[in-house]
Amino acid sequence: MNGARSLVETLVNSGVEVCFSNPGTSEMHFVAALDRVEGMRGVLALFEGVATGAADGYGRMAGKPACTLLHLGPGLANGLANLHNAKKAFTPVVNVVGEHATYHKALNAPLTSDIEGLSAPMSKWVCTSPDAKSVAGDAAEAVRQAMSGEQGVATLILPANTAWDESNGPVAALPIDGPIAPDGETVKAAAKALEKPGRKVMLMNGNALRAKGLEAAARIQAKTGVEIFVDTFYPRSERGQGIPVFPGLPYFPDDIAKTMEGAEELILVGSPRPVTFFAYPGKKSDCTPDGVEPVVLATPAHDGIAALEALADAVNAPAIDKLEKDPRTQLNLPDLPTGELTSGPMGQTIAALLPENAILSSEAATSGLAMNIFTATSRRHDWLNLSGGSIGQGLPVAVGAAVACPDRKTVCVSGDGGAMYTIQSLWTMARENLDITTVICANRSYAILNIELMNVGAENAGPKALSMLNIGNPDLSFIDIARGMGVEAMRSETAEDFNDHFKYCMENKGPKLIEVML
Repeated sequence: MNGARSLVETLVNSGVEVCFSNPGTSEMHFVAALDRVEGMRGVLALFEGVATGAADGYGRMAGKPACTLLHLGPGLANGLANLHNAKKAFTPVVNVVGEHATYHKALNAPLTSDIEGLSAPMSKWVCTSPDAKSVAGDAAEAVRQAMSGEQGVATLILPANTAWDESNGPVAALPIDGPIAPDGETVKAAAKALEKPGRKVMLMNGNALRAKGLEAAARIQAKTGVEIFVDTFYPRSERGQGIPVFPGLPYFPDDIAKTMEGAEELILVGSPRPVTFFAYPGKKSDCTPDGVEPVVLATPAHDGIAALEALADAVNAPAIDKLEKDPRTQLNLPDLPTGELTSGPMGQTIAALLPENAILSSEAATSGLAMNIFTATSRRHDWLNLSGGSIGQGLPVAVGAAVACPDRKTVCVSGDGGAMYTIQSLWTMARENLDITTVICANRSYAILNIELMNVGAENAGPKALSMLNIGNPDLSFIDIARGMGVEAMRSETAEDFNDHFKYCMENKGPKLIEVML
């Protein structure tokens, strides 16, 4: 058995069932091994950023890693932006990168590069297998690293000769270090902080945003009066009917500072401190109130749900069905809108028609605010957010989510600018016949950057500057792009159009795209 087959069999033994790939010559033996090993699905992407983003979406929904297969350093570099998002989301990913044969690398052929150096910033663990006999053990360790502690990207670099040389065969899965249980003393410290007078704030992220964690948080709030916010860039949250809802931490610096103003205690549950997305002239970057040292109830390596449940018990919070007022969201679907189609009516329609148990991958920075508000009381669903701020995530994350959960409807709502970063995702959606409806908010602008132009105090923006933020001239036609990649497409220009188109997409399976003219 060669090293390539030992790799694939070991990954399957370790629970890895999907490989999102864009391979090249150095990976051909690994590609061939996919045909010889049962249990590994190969999904081709036309761009490496689609493969890495799809692995991120898969890991968020499946709770275990997919693997990638990328071609040398340049292929890895093409996928780094979405590996950055996966890192910030603490998503388990086994990132497999081909390398020149060990004896060829010293010749400095055109594609030679420092793959370990490229990998390190986006990976929690990097390993280059020295020979074929090491591949299987390194693969098992990659899965263990991706899944243990603070989950993340484990990058395994495989020289070409480790694929074709003889191996010792596959190995069994390694034990996974599960999430860290809540610390009793930390729980006591958080409970003591909640007993103090004055304004108290809790900021949550990670698996604390699943239904059980949100219920525990609602119990704590009902008992102590703590104000609870969800971190701005959470990877995944369960939302909708039957689930408590909490406001999100704002994006803009002045709004963050106002939200945190006057807080005398701050409890972090799987969340970092409240900081601004960028530095802004004359404004604080760390919005933690002066003199407040946060109580870290749980880090991303902890079991956030267990930590919240332990804290709820420590403050003697009643069970959720014993609370005076039920904090769980009641179903409240908006009426279908009519007339002009703007982001508000678009959000109403999506909230009204989103089916039960849908997955919503959102990368609509300025056009998604109304949708976020309206869907809070819609049917139960999962919301996947832009976690690391690197645009081009929405479409490939939807691909991975749909592969992980084929029986659930996936909806991707993306701005037109972000969609163009990884528009090749549409081809993979068509090739795999994934049940994804992609909604493109076509405002022909990097709208968020127009706002940021003012926030950073850039003065005297003229035609040259503004043209850098405008993606018209020529106007993109997403229905033509989608049809060219095999995806059924339609364009909505009125609220009535979008009502009809979105309803059709929700009632029919398969990849579809709606271009919304905003």
